[in-house]
Amino acid sequence: METGQIIKHLIVTEKATFVLDNENKLQFIVDIRATKEEIRNALESVFEIPVKNIRTMITFKGEKKAIVELEEEGKAREIGTSLGVL
Repeated sequence: METGQIIKHLIVTEKATFVLDNENKLQFIVDIRATKEEIRNALESVFEIPVKNIRTMITFKGEKKAIVELEEEGKAREIGTSLGVL
């Protein structure tokens, strides 16, 4: 699976913004067939950031949600700012 097909979009909600600020985590909707390793590789290549941990779940809408914890402190806030979330 290609990198561009794995990551669909960033989740921008009040809770996602709170987690971004306080826990250094980003939330994405990803391809439902993508594995954690594929998600990790896609994020590390697109954003050039080291990923510490990934949790995935299937939402009530049938989409796959990935909660990504980053290695470097404050990096999630930096990425959120560059994408216009904050």
